[in-house]
Amino acid sequence: MVSLRTAVAEDILQMQNCNLLCLPENYQIKYYLYHILTWPQLSHVAEDEDGKIVGYVMAKMDEDDNEPVGHVTSLAVKRSHRRLGIARKLMDQAAQAMVDNYQATLCSLHVRRSNRAALNLYQKNLGFETYEVETKYYADGEDALAMRRKLVDACGENEEN
Repeated sequence: MVSLRTAVAEDILQMQNCNLLCLPENYQIKYYLYHILTWPQLSHVAEDEDGKIVGYVMAKMDEDDNEPVGHVTSLAVKRSHRRLGIARKLMDQAAQAMVDNYQATLCSLHVRRSNRAALNLYQKNLGFETYEVETKYYADGEDALAMRRKLVDACGENEEN
């Protein structure tokens, strides 16, 4: 059984460990702390029955936009817990928090062009659309697809309400 909750500073080491196991992009501890302290409602963890973190989503609000736009910085789920819907639940939690706390209307993210599993999740399950290709975005030179989705649709609200 896996449960989701808002991330707190005490989770950072386990979040970083999950990141190191799952992703080629790694972050320093201060980057996780910056997210949790600046946007405390937006990052969430999935933990197993033993209290071990098996997945996380780290998110923020973009500060330069005229409208409130959330951004998913990182999403990771350990291999042992994949294909259980955890990534989708984490993304839904972050999206709802963006709407509830910051009245966000859009959510954006970057994904490696080669990451087929993530692309499937984002496009087919979560309704993200590619709006730009950022050439050599990643440190190893791989391109990123810049994606976004409307949050009013994603959170079950009608745009006309």
